[in-house]
Amino acid sequence: MELYNYIKALHLIFVVTWFAGLFYIPRLFIYHIEASEKTSPEKEILTNQLKLMTKRLWYIITWPSAVLCTLFAIGLLVIMPSWLSQPWMHVKLSFVALLFIYHLKCHQIFKQLQRDEVKYTSRFMRIWNEAATLILFAVVFLVVLKNAVNWIYGTIGIMVLAVLLMLGIRLYKKIRDKNPNA
Repeated sequence: MELYNYIKALHLIFVVTWFAGLFYIPRLFIYHIEASEKTSPEKEILTNQLKLMTKRLWYIITWPSAVLCTLFAIGLLVIMPSWLSQPWMHVKLSFVALLFIYHLKCHQIFKQLQRDEVKYTSRFMRIWNEAATLILFAVVFLVVLKNAVNWIYGTIGIMVLAVLLMLGIRLYKKIRDKNPNA
């Protein structure tokens, strides 16, 4: 059981670092998109710096964390294969699949911005930035509660959180429109 605890600790550490990367990368995308709207030489200086920052974050922290998190999760499932027969684990793995889809979409956006292809607005990226938060809430509640009834309450809570996040984004946009330096 000692090995299990070490693997679990490592899994959780890399969950945290993976999410740190997933929380920060869309923020850098927002800055990159907004920098692309500036005039020379500010535009080039900012976009070159943001390209370097996103590249380092993506390849030094986020991707390695995703891979290590996954490897340690597989190790936990090898030690505790009975988890695969539990309904909460099926739902959790579905959210993990969504997280990988989110990660891969972020990778696509990363590659586009590295080529100076701006296909999204900063507003879209602010909303996109909240997807990882919703997935994190869902997974944490599932792992802690492991109960279908509590999962229903958790889902309602996630929906309320999503609405609050969207309202917060709108409020921030109004504040920012009034004061562009906010």
